[in-house]
Amino acid sequence: MDVEIKRDNLTLRGTLVKPTAKSFDLVILMHGFTSNRGIEPDQLLYQVAARFEEKGLATLRCDFNGHGQSDGRFEDMTVLNEISDGKAILDYARKLSGVKNIYLLGHSQGGVVASMLAGYYHEKITKLVLMAPAATLKDDALKGSTQGYTYDPENIPDQLPIKKGLTLGGFYLRTAQTLPIYEVASQYQGPVCLIHGLKDTVVNKIASQRYHDSYDNSGLHLIEDADHGFSLGNSRQEAIDLAVNFILK
Repeated sequence: MDVEIKRDNLTLRGTLVKPTAKSFDLVILMHGFTSNRGIEPDQLLYQVAARFEEKGLATLRCDFNGHGQSDGRFEDMTVLNEISDGKAILDYARKLSGVKNIYLLGHSQGGVVASMLAGYYHEKITKLVLMAPAATLKDDALKGSTQGYTYDPENIPDQLPIKKGLTLGGFYLRTAQTLPIYEVASQYQGPVCLIHGLKDTVVNKIASQRYHDSYDNSGLHLIEDADHGFSLGNSRQEAIDLAVNFILK
């Protein structure tokens, strides 16, 4: 069913699927930069959610501010306010009747948001899955190279035109330079599953390796023939299997 979640003066729009059972576990799925919650059957989060639903779990996936059907301008989006979105989504999930365990799964920038949200709410999250988590966005901002566009990292522009006709706000880049990604993420002590493709040209595998080094209870899975979206060959099936089996075991 369609859901609307309020965060400050914005409305975040998403999809909630619940099993018929009176009590159930729930997976919150978080999408990446310029993407959406997965509204088409060929999208990664749509397919991941469908697999969890087949196994009797509830799923909740929402568009972040400035993405998909949610309110807000893309130009005003930052990782920090996506964490605020995530907090509102988590609050909503925790109030649902029948929810037992809550799991987080994030892809790309959604992986960064999920990792930091799990750090802040470490006792509320049972397990965490990070798929190609884009923690290198901080490295990129410090270098002055984001999504293939270059700028002076010491004199960040107010706007940076990027792909798909979108404009990235300078505040995104300024805050990205100082994000305490691994410091916050490491506050989460529960089980973590890291999945990364070795043919990912968007986010280097070093991001997942750093996460693995930061956690005390993580497994790192490097898929040989997988790109950033796990779209090559059988890599998507392999990645989804890893995520689902990890949550269910």
